[in-house]
Amino acid sequence: MRARLGYLVRVYVLTVLVFVMAKVVFMLCNHEAVAELSVADVWQVLAHGLSLDLSTSLYIIGVPLLVSIVTLWVRLPRWVLRAYWAVIAVALSLAFVADTSLYPFWHFKLDASCLQYLDTPTEAMASTTTGYLLWRLMATILFALGIYYVYSRQMPCLLPEGTPLRKSLHTALFLLTIPLIVIGIRGGLGESTTNIGQVYFSQQQFLNHSAVNPVFSFLSSFEKTASYVPDYQFMSEEERARTMEGLYPTQSDHPDTLLNTQRPNIIVILLESCGGVFTADIGGRSDVMPRLNALCREGVYFSNFYANSYRTDRGTLCTWSGYPSFPRSSVMKMPAKTRLLPGIASSLKQQGYATTYLYGGDINFTNMRSYLISTGFQQLVWQKDFALEEQQSAQWGVRDDITFGRLAQLAHVEGPYLIGYSTLSSHEPWDVPTHRLADPVLNAFNYLDECIGHFIDQMKQTPEWQNLLVVLLPDHGFSYGEVTEEHPMHDHVPMLWIGGAVKQPRIVEQLCNQTDLPATLLGQLGIDHSDFGFSRDVLSRNYTYPFATHTFNNGITMRDSTGFAVLDLNANRIVTNQSTDAGKLLHKGKAILQTAANHLRNMQ
Repeated sequence: MRARLGYLVRVYVLTVLVFVMAKVVFMLCNHEAVAELSVADVWQVLAHGLSLDLSTSLYIIGVPLLVSIVTLWVRLPRWVLRAYWAVIAVALSLAFVADTSLYPFWHFKLDASCLQYLDTPTEAMASTTTGYLLWRLMATILFALGIYYVYSRQMPCLLPEGTPLRKSLHTALFLLTIPLIVIGIRGGLGESTTNIGQVYFSQQQFLNHSAVNPVFSFLSSFEKTASYVPDYQFMSEEERARTMEGLYPTQSDHPDTLLNTQRPNIIVILLESCGGVFTADIGGRSDVMPRLNALCREGVYFSNFYANSYRTDRGTLCTWSGYPSFPRSSVMKMPAKTRLLPGIASSLKQQGYATTYLYGGDINFTNMRSYLISTGFQQLVWQKDFALEEQQSAQWGVRDDITFGRLAQLAHVEGPYLIGYSTLSSHEPWDVPTHRLADPVLNAFNYLDECIGHFIDQMKQTPEWQNLLVVLLPDHGFSYGEVTEEHPMHDHVPMLWIGGAVKQPRIVEQLCNQTDLPATLLGQLGIDHSDFGFSRDVLSRNYTYPFATHTFNNGITMRDSTGFAVLDLNANRIVTNQSTDAGKLLHKGKAILQTAANHLRNMQ
């Protein structure tokens, strides 16, 4: 038992060290991607990347663990483990060499996309010299031999031993380690599972990429669920292009002016799940969010504003990058793509804004960290930046009244600044400290409303209020009662601009989307937004065809002046038709989805 346990521990530690050494080699070979690579940078990469290395190494010890259990009862020839380590050595060597060699061309970590070149090996090799390929082949062989050597040196002589009772006890003890290994691979028992984004820490993308374990990156890229973009081909390219004409103007043509300054301090608050069903104007509810209802009369209220998606990761990206959502794909879970997206934070950072993001939950959830850093946020404040008691104040992390308090502190600095903030308490299991309404769902949104009102009241008493723009909008709508995805109210959500920087109270009645925030906001600031190809300045004179689109789990929602319609992509049928021309309306929705999918697939 002791020999077997010692063997497994040695193999695990050795694997972690192999991954660490591979990172060092990667950085030494590709350090020209940064101006100067310091010892501190290397240490930061190794420290932040360790969590992925620890998790990925647990995959490697699966077979040795099985062999350790089997050999308690029967003798296995040594070639079994030797063959396994030969395969592992070759696989790791290929991963390390390919990752290090391809990075200067791809500028992202090794993933399954490299396999597409196996269909056309001649074209793939045509871009390299024979010498280049020979050097890489030699490096792969040498690394494989070295890795195999160090693993094979650890192999003990595993022979059956002890009485049947002793063997049974040892077998049971080994089997008990399997759940621990699964938890380690998953990354713990929390809501967030192990993902690439958890190791991102720097504004230098090279350092973030260096911290990513290439084996994990490769394996995780095979996931074809939330991080996979299907090949949407509803129509010919000519018809798609014709349908898309004029839908997304990317310039502002003398936009209407809502603000009294072009350089306000800005706070954008994403209200978790805050569907319009809970507000007075949209849902007819005056009891759930009375403070928000009242504030809508004090600022600029967008009365025909619609969410693009149905999940936080999708809605967050739609808001900050003005990028469309997909029915079954989360762009935020694609670090190789998100690094190329525009962002409000990036645009404002170029204008001298300091950028900060606040979130009371796990910032690594759904690769949120990598997305925020890639799109321009310089400072991230999240769950681990709060006291332990505060971290455990709610199921999802730090509850909203505490994070709103931190937000107020962050706002008391010299500008210009942009602060992004995602609330989290208005989310199942609805564990909030107040109990004013009997329905736990309504009560959670009432608690959020109280937090909003207290924060605005607090900011009004400060000198910062005079130059402050606070934008409040949900990350997505919410299904409540009869209001499901097929209901016209589901995606109808409130957006409010309020603060001393707002010129006067007003209602904007233009039909628009969550993705239109970047162009509309930047247009108000006189900042170019042409790189936001799917975002429209809804206050511009060239916004002549108002419409809103939304995607959910394999479905499309569209609305314009003709009405509202919903298409189920699984059955390819219209499930809600409240439009005078649903076919034409949904045809535009298909064209948008096809265009967005093509754009995402070709993004590099």
